Amino acid sequence: MCLYNNKDGKALKLVCYNRSKEVSMLRILVLGATGRVGSHVVSLALRDNHHVTAVVRAPHKLNICHDNLHIIKGDVTDKHNIEAAMKNIDIVISALSTDGTTTLTKSIPVILDAMTKENVKRIITVGTAGILQSRLDPGLLRYQSSESRRTTTFSAQEHHQVFELLKQSKMDWTIVCPTYLPDGMYTGHYRIERSFLPKGGTEISVADTAEFTYQQIKNSDYLKARVGIAY
Repeated sequence: MCLYNNKDGKALKLVCYNRSKEVSMLRILVLGATGRVGSHVVSLALRDNHHVTAVVRAPHKLNICHDNLHIIKGDVTDKHNIEAAMKNIDIVISALSTDGTTTLTKSIPVILDAMTKENVKRIITVGTAGILQSRLDPGLLRYQSSESRRTTTFSAQEHHQVFELLKQSKMDWTIVCPTYLPDGMYTGHYRIERSFLPKGGTEISVADTAEFTYQQIKNSDYLKARVGIAY
């Protein structure tokens, strides 16, 4: 991993990850595994021979076959499904989206309770740039400020509630907060900044977002923090 500080030597960094870097085998629970970011995360983890458990409503949508992949058909808001999936897990990666529903806010208490019972401490989630701090309106989040151009705030409000619940928890959490997410190729070159969206950032590909999210399984730089990511 190559990290380059910005002019003031602080939080903003240009990131270039070495995808061939080896890490010890982990048991990873991936939620939102059939989604755009989540499916990439599953592929990356299996590429590195980690053991992956995925809780999905429609297993046929996860078009991946691997000896290290354990698929559980279930609902992420269901206590029994999540508790069963959490057995022997080292780390949780959640790429759950809102899709106009309250799945995020209903599932996170269930996930955190199961993590506590199984003594799992690390969780990485994919949020939205809307819950990063606003540069224009101090004290507000981007979605609450004039910085946001969204016509609806439902998704950001859902992610905001997840952020608040994670802050109140005793978990080692990280929220990756991408801006506009077009499909696109992996580049490995993007900017990240703690708590803020990198200045001028307008988009980041699904593939690069997934790569950065996945890399956090062995990175402790952003524990208990939101990370803005953009080109």
